[in-house]
Amino acid sequence: MKKIFFLLPALLISGFLYGQVKVTHLLTEAQNDPINIDTAIPRFSWQLDAGGKRDVMQTAYEIKVTSYAYLKKDKHEVWNSGKVMSDQSVYVPYKGEGLLSGQKYYWQVRVWDNSGKASEWSEPASWQTGMLTAADWKAQWISPGYAEDSVMRPSPLFRKEFSITRRIASATAYITSHGLYEAEINGHRVGDAYLTPGWTSYNKRLQYQAYDVTSLLTDGKNAVGAVLGNGWYRGYIGFNPKPNLYGKDIALLFQLEVTYTDGSKATIISDGSWKSSTGPVRFAEIYYGATIDDNMQQKNWSVTNFDDSKWSGVKVEDFRKDILVATNNEPVRKHETFKPLKIFTTPKGEKVIDFGQNLVGWVQLKATGNKGDKITLSHAEVIDKAGNFYTENLRTARSQDVYILKGGGEETFEPQFTWQGFRYIKVEGYPPGDLKPENFTAIALYSDMAPTGTFSCSNTLVNQLQHNIQWGQKGNFLDVPTDCPQRDERLGWTGDAQAFSRTASYNMNVHNFFAKWLKDVSADQYKNGSIPFVIPNVIGKTDAVDGPGGSTGWADVCTIVPWNMYLAYGDKRILEDQYASMKAWVEFMKGKSQNDLWATGFHFGDWLFYSVNDDTDGSSAITNKYLIAQCFYAYSTQLLINAATVLGKSDDVATYTNLLAKIKAAYLNEYVTPNGLISSDTQTAYVLALQFDMLPENLRQQAADRLVKNIRRYDDHLTTGFLGTPYLCRVLSNFGHADVAYQLLLQDTYPSWLYPVKMGATTIWERWDGIKPDGTFEDASMNSYNHYAYGAIGDWMYRVIAGIDTKTDAPGYKQIVIKPTLGGKLDFASADYETNYGKVSSHWKVAKDTTSLDVAIPANTSATVYIPAKNGDVVMESGKLLTSNAEIKILAPETGYIVVSVGSGLYQFSSVAAKPTGLQ
Repeated sequence: MKKIFFLLPALLISGFLYGQVKVTHLLTEAQNDPINIDTAIPRFSWQLDAGGKRDVMQTAYEIKVTSYAYLKKDKHEVWNSGKVMSDQSVYVPYKGEGLLSGQKYYWQVRVWDNSGKASEWSEPASWQTGMLTAADWKAQWISPGYAEDSVMRPSPLFRKEFSITRRIASATAYITSHGLYEAEINGHRVGDAYLTPGWTSYNKRLQYQAYDVTSLLTDGKNAVGAVLGNGWYRGYIGFNPKPNLYGKDIALLFQLEVTYTDGSKATIISDGSWKSSTGPVRFAEIYYGATIDDNMQQKNWSVTNFDDSKWSGVKVEDFRKDILVATNNEPVRKHETFKPLKIFTTPKGEKVIDFGQNLVGWVQLKATGNKGDKITLSHAEVIDKAGNFYTENLRTARSQDVYILKGGGEETFEPQFTWQGFRYIKVEGYPPGDLKPENFTAIALYSDMAPTGTFSCSNTLVNQLQHNIQWGQKGNFLDVPTDCPQRDERLGWTGDAQAFSRTASYNMNVHNFFAKWLKDVSADQYKNGSIPFVIPNVIGKTDAVDGPGGSTGWADVCTIVPWNMYLAYGDKRILEDQYASMKAWVEFMKGKSQNDLWATGFHFGDWLFYSVNDDTDGSSAITNKYLIAQCFYAYSTQLLINAATVLGKSDDVATYTNLLAKIKAAYLNEYVTPNGLISSDTQTAYVLALQFDMLPENLRQQAADRLVKNIRRYDDHLTTGFLGTPYLCRVLSNFGHADVAYQLLLQDTYPSWLYPVKMGATTIWERWDGIKPDGTFEDASMNSYNHYAYGAIGDWMYRVIAGIDTKTDAPGYKQIVIKPTLGGKLDFASADYETNYGKVSSHWKVAKDTTSLDVAIPANTSATVYIPAKNGDVVMESGKLLTSNAEIKILAPETGYIVVSVGSGLYQFSSVAAKPTGLQ
């Protein structure tokens, strides 16, 4: 009886869990309760919690949207979808009445599952609209009223006092600037974002941010303040850094919307009544660092009753408001912190701190000294062969923060309106005494993208490689996908971004990050369809017909990244938004071609491929740049066809399908012999030909075999650069050479992925041999130690080693593929990936004669699972023979796999090697 007593509640709980799904993780425009949505048709997403039950699908949903009227104390329903028969739970569009600016809306959803059961209504989620029209902006642009120091350009301070006359229900501040800004209300920082308003093509798209500041306001008198920095807008940026690329001014736009509990409203704006001055930020430039003088502090400058009688007024400016757009991507925020790993003195007598990780951000410093003491922090990525501090690879970037003490006690410093890429700092001028670890903290800074993927395996060097890939992404995804974060560059190079975009989508949720940046790709695209080398374009005139750009593999960012984002997230709107840009780029290539062969213009080619200084033996892996161009011409055309198919543009599908056939025929005629030898007999040439389907079926396998022979020729090393590397292992796996792909991954001598790991790297290097085996460096003019492009191997690690992928005709992991590839003497590999539907997992392990595969498939999805097994192996799931499980559909086997179709849930597959006949 005792057993029954305990079992009964368990059964009841189990019945409850399995009886009804829950709706969770409600998002609006892929954001959690956002307060700055400026689209007229926001989209809703949610997940299903099946409580452990398998094979759960949504069959219908109902959404209701309401707004709350404070004056009437009631809710107004603005839309009810009714019961919609659909399994769609991602990016479901709003179809209600027109939305109002600055209004908060609430929504709930309930679903029906494939057992016919309805869920409870979800907990409510919300979103708030931003400024839906330019006319909603009542604020005026203001700039400093004093004569600026045109050399140092210290950061201006702005302030204004105002009164709150009633009880507040809500208050939202909308802020942007020419330059960078940080705002305060009543002495408290507004938000936790940095480097706002971010970097866009400022002459066409300037973002503003919205902040809920209800808790910062008080009854009666209040004060608001803002400090500005030069930033990308007017700071030194680009090659041979120049200032004022977007304008010479520095200006603020501020609008505070207050709603009182009685329903009335008040608006506080930036206008001619504000005051301006300067403060402790005496100098701040992205490349050069900041100078902070505590003696110039204006204590309590952003609180009421501050004496601003000596402050100047402001100038009201007639700057554009029609280009203002809401920020929907994640802001830059502070993340991990690091304490000193080691403090040492170099052979030159320099005091240096090692934080153990190459990171991007800055160092927080605490010091006690005398008035006027000056402390200088210099930043570096590496120590040279002799053990000295090395900054030559920063080129003209000083990357140096200077702090001037006011004395009288402990002072804490952080730079503003700049950042550094570093592992080491050199400390000069620190007050007498030893450097103490507790006085130095390195703070990582990057766009606040949610982590989505983890990968690990039995090889510790590969695990460190994965660590390096992720930290390369963190350090370079700082509002735009930069090439490097430390030297006088830090630009949105298009080639790097396209090469890494699919890997990026595994590591972090980069949907909104890339959606924002792609709009600037379109905005800065030249009128003839060519794409600049960097976005935002600071090395060419964006309103020009043509300019520096159009390089194959770089400009193709406008087709490759939208398609990769569509595959990863299933968002058609990205294709809709970017389609005109994609088409214009293909038309540009078409216009530059003769007889369908694109063999003109400047191209970077297979950038930073393996080469030797003395090429008398022909060992440098030089691939014809026009051959590469023809391959990417075909690839972009194919992606345009794909996008046109998704968007229902049948005429374009027909037009560009015909063009693609001509492009491939021209490639074969120009670059391939009848026997399949490609004129550039290099790894990259064969990789691109196979990845982009440039060869007829009968020549593909022999091309893959030629690729392997080439790899053997280089003693099992890769020779590819930025354009060939992302696809190298993928092609080998696709054509039966996964063993060779593993050899390349696990190779640890130059050139290889693991060579930098063995040399102590904590991020991905720009060059395969940034530090040579003898400890010397590559050419300092281009030698970054935090450059993510070669980290594109991460895609292969997730998609092939762990085997997590999505079907092209069911993107965003609506239909999942789990197809792990065993090899490389790995005992196990595990990957988890957070999709829009929930977590997907693939964990495999090899032990003696048993291979296990544990899989997690989220509710409202299905999966095709490839269980590693040989013919005759005993295959089981959760300890039972696979054939006895009615929930699992067994499909036709493939070599090395038993293939099954499953619904959502957790599965534990295993295959046990069959014993030879006659053995017991």
